[in-house]
Amino acid sequence: MKILVIDNYDSFTYNLVHALRKFEGVTVIVKRNDEIELPELNEYDKIVLSPGPGIPEEAGQMPEVIKTYAGKKPFLGVCLGHQALAESFGAKLKNMDKVLHGVATPIVQIKPSYLFKDVPETFDAGRYHSWVVEKKDLPADLEVTCEDEQGRIMAFQHKTYDMVGVQFHPESVLTPMGMKILENWINH
Repeated sequence: MKILVIDNYDSFTYNLVHALRKFEGVTVIVKRNDEIELPELNEYDKIVLSPGPGIPEEAGQMPEVIKTYAGKKPFLGVCLGHQALAESFGAKLKNMDKVLHGVATPIVQIKPSYLFKDVPETFDAGRYHSWVVEKKDLPADLEVTCEDEQGRIMAFQHKTYDMVGVQFHPESVLTPMGMKILENWINH
């Protein structure tokens, strides 16, 4: 299986790449968000949208990649990538009152998803973000699968396409079930 990781110029990207490369039979290629030739993405089986600074519209070609390959390729969006997937379907982002960087908080599953198979209903996850996807304007195409204790969206899935997003960092040491979550995505 050949996975493309779109690097949004974030130091966590290679932690994510390292985690993905631990799975047998997986080849991971990394391309920066402003160094992508859209037609070459056809050769990949799955696409990961990495964490990154800022907001999705500042992330190079990432919004264009989503628009072009939505429904054609499986996507996993992490942090900024999660926000970009949601925005691409019409969701709005909200700046949080309190920034969470390097903090583990409980995440609660509220709807079944293959992504969280064999993961406890409540699990700790590492968070590094100052923006969240607004719940009140969530498009009908997307369904929330996990929330934090304040009811903020921590994971969603598209109802039709093979697209999932997680606001937390599965590759972080602060997310003990992170490798299981990545394994579930790879094996889906």
